[in-house]
Amino acid sequence: MSDLTHLDESGRARMVDVSEKAPTERTAQAMGRLHCLPETLRSVAQGKSPKGAVVHTAELAGIMAAKRTADLIPLCHPLPLTKAAVRIEMDDKLPGFRIEAEVKTVGVTGVEMEALTAASVACLTLFDMLKAIDRTMVIEGLEVVSKAGGKSGRWRR
Repeated sequence: MSDLTHLDESGRARMVDVSEKAPTERTAQAMGRLHCLPETLRSVAQGKSPKGAVVHTAELAGIMAAKRTADLIPLCHPLPLTKAAVRIEMDDKLPGFRIEAEVKTVGVTGVEMEALTAASVACLTLFDMLKAIDRTMVIEGLEVVSKAGGKSGRWRR
């Protein structure tokens, strides 16, 4: 019916069978941005946000989310991650936050969804922790910026 790997011959959803693939080291990096008011950014920089350590909490939330991707995205394979890192930088020029996630595994399928999940949950956590002081925030630019491993090799946006 389709060339989409997540559909069977009759068009029903399925998890792709990756049992014949050889394990390789796989990595993916994703990013996102959260725009906010300059006052919101200053509040975080000065440690005066009402919910405390906003950046550190969001980084930890992103790491935790990467590990739970298969629980959230129905057809993702559960993967044993060897690395999950989230880095959030404040950027006065946006103004807002730049979120970067990197995920690694040695396995038979890639970790793009884990990297995207980490970046998106970090963005959502920032939003949740700052919404009391800024209702204008916007999350944007969620994207995979690079991946490596497997049959398709290296790719960079």
